[in-house]
Amino acid sequence: MRVAGLVLALLSALSPAIGFAQSTAETARKAQDPTSKESATSRVPLEDIRRFVAVYNAVRAAYVDPVDDKKLMHAAVRGLLLDLDPHSTYFDKQDAEAFDEQATGAYEGIGVELLQQQDNTLKVVSPIDDTPAARAGLRAGDLIVAIDGKPIATIEAMEPLRGPAGSEVVLTIQRDREPPFDVTVTRETIRITSVRSKLLEPGYGYVRISTFQADTGADFQKHVGELQAQAGGKLKGLVLDLRSNPGGLLTAAVQVADDLLEKGVIVSTRGRISVSDARFEATPGDLMRGAPVVVIVDAGSASASEVLAGALHDNHRARIVGSRTFGKGSVQTVLPLDNGDSVKLTTARYYTPSGRSIQATGIVPDVELTPDPANADKDRPAALADFSEAKLPGHLRGDDEATTAAAGVVLPGDGPVQAALRELKQPGSAVPAVKAAPTAPEPVPDVDVDEAAPPHPQVPAAAADTDS
Repeated sequence: MRVAGLVLALLSALSPAIGFAQSTAETARKAQDPTSKESATSRVPLEDIRRFVAVYNAVRAAYVDPVDDKKLMHAAVRGLLLDLDPHSTYFDKQDAEAFDEQATGAYEGIGVELLQQQDNTLKVVSPIDDTPAARAGLRAGDLIVAIDGKPIATIEAMEPLRGPAGSEVVLTIQRDREPPFDVTVTRETIRITSVRSKLLEPGYGYVRISTFQADTGADFQKHVGELQAQAGGKLKGLVLDLRSNPGGLLTAAVQVADDLLEKGVIVSTRGRISVSDARFEATPGDLMRGAPVVVIVDAGSASASEVLAGALHDNHRARIVGSRTFGKGSVQTVLPLDNGDSVKLTTARYYTPSGRSIQATGIVPDVELTPDPANADKDRPAALADFSEAKLPGHLRGDDEATTAAAGVVLPGDGPVQAALRELKQPGSAVPAVKAAPTAPEPVPDVDVDEAAPPHPQVPAAAADTDS
C-alpha cells in the first residue's frame, strides 16, 4: 500500500468536513437574519441559543466571583461536546499542538495515555513503555485525582503534565480501594520508540508495538527484516505484542496489517455523512511470506490496535491470544478551526473485515489468558472491572454491545509471550498452560460495509485521547 497516497486521499476526503466546521458560525449568523435565504431552512435551534445567552449573561452578572468572558465561553464550548461521548472534545491551540505531537512521538512530559472522565478525574489508559510514568509505577486503570495538590476540576487538566524536561510534577493517585497516594514524576523529553523486537527462539520472532505513530509502519518493516536476517533469511513464526497499546494513527495500523496480508479488507468505517465512510484493502506482499502469526492483546489494547488484531484475525492470518480488548471502535476526526483551535469529533465506527463493530465490544481472543496468580495483586491495575469502553459513562453505544459481557484484564509480564510462543508453534497448546477463561468467541454477524472515500486518520489512543 502506498501510504503517502493514502494520506493524501484522507486529507482530500476530510476537506468538506473542515469547511463545514469553519462555516458553522456563519450559518448561525445567517439563520438569525430574517432577510437571509438560509433562515427559513436552517436547523440552528434559535430558542436554545437564546436560552444559552440568557444563562451566559446570568453567570456573568450574578456569579459569586467575576468570570472572565473568554474562560466562560471556553467552558461552554467544551460542555457542548462533553455529553456526546468520552472521546469528543474541544482543543484550544495549545492542546491541538500537543495532540499533533503524538503522531511524531516527541514531546516534553511524563509519557502516559489518559482519558478525561466526567467525574473530574483522569484515567490512565496506559503508561507508555520506558517513560517516566512507567518507571514511576503508574498502571493502566489508575485515576489521577489531583496534580500538584490541585483537584483536576480546578485546573486545565492536561497542561500541568507537560513541562520542561527535568522538572517534577506530583500526581495524586486513586488505585482500587486503596487510600489516595502521591507519586512524584520527573518530566523528560519523550521520544517514543513504538516498535521493539527480538528473537524468542531460533527462527521465532517477537515484535512489540506500543503505539501507532507516523513512522510505525516503516519501523515494523525494518524490525521484521532484521529478525529475518538473524534467523538466516526467514522466520518460522512471529509473536506480535499489542498489549496495552492504546492506538494512534489509523494509517499506521493499516500499513502494518497490509505488510502481513496478501489480500482482503483491512478495516471499514461508517458514519453519518459519506465523508466518514471508508474501506481499506490489502495489497499483495506479505513480509512473513505466509509464516504463522500470533497476536497478544489485553484490556489496554484499543482503537488502532483493535483494528490491526481484527484485520489479521478475520482474514485468517493470525490467531489472537490474551484478554478481551478495550472496545474503542469509534473514529475521531480532528476539525481545525480558523482561530487555531480544533474540534475532535466522533464521526464513524470501525468495522472488522467480517463486518463486526468493535465499539463497546472489543476483540475476543481465540485463546483467553488470565494473569499469573503469583503476581496478580502486584500487577493488577485499579478498577479493573470498569476498564473497558462499555463501562465509560456516556460511551457511544455499540452495534453488538452486550451489557453482560465481562471486561478484559491487563496481562503484564512475560507469561503471555511464552503462551503466545507455544500457540505459535502448536495451535491449541496454550490453553492448558495458562488456564484459559471459559468465555467463547462471539459470533460474527453478517453486515454489509459501505465503500467510500476514507476520513482523516487522527485517532487518539484507545480510549486514549490525550498523551502527556
